[in-house]
Amino acid sequence: MNNIFARKCETEYFDIIDDLSQVSLGKKIATHLSNAGIENYTPVILCIGTDRATGDCLGPLVGTELKNYNHRYKVVGDLQAPVHALNLKETLDNIYSKMDNPYVIAVDASLGNPKHIGRITLSNCPIAPGKGVHKKLPSVGDISITGIVSVAGRNPSLLQSTRLYIVMQLAKCISEALKFSIDYLEE
Repeated sequence: MNNIFARKCETEYFDIIDDLSQVSLGKKIATHLSNAGIENYTPVILCIGTDRATGDCLGPLVGTELKNYNHRYKVVGDLQAPVHALNLKETLDNIYSKMDNPYVIAVDASLGNPKHIGRITLSNCPIAPGKGVHKKLPSVGDISITGIVSVAGRNPSLLQSTRLYIVMQLAKCISEALKFSIDYLEE
């Protein structure tokens, strides 16, 4: 697998207001997967979050949408069985011990500045789940996708009052982009 510490982290932003954002994001995801030689890996879409806080349900919503979409791509984390702070380490241990050569695409909600709310990021590096609410969890992902759901630096309880509409729009865009990239690479 590529040494993530030997590469420069690059993050791109996609705005859900743009009608073509899911196609643009899907093409970029496909490029990352092609460059990694995804055919040599077990692709794992790790959807992080919980349905107990509106602002943190992005990952489980994406996981639920993708759960039965393509059986070559393993989806871990959905509304029925979310991956969150309490089970992330165990989930990662299972992925790396039970799956053959996993390539992890991490999906999670994130916090940012007000002008970035409603945008999606794609990075060629791992994410640090829980960082926005001051939790120390392992970094995860060979590549990562986040949806910016609320403002950083405020009270973590604001995740409870994040607009569901924004989270749903982000989840729809990320799900469609992942489907696009999977279909593109399967052709």
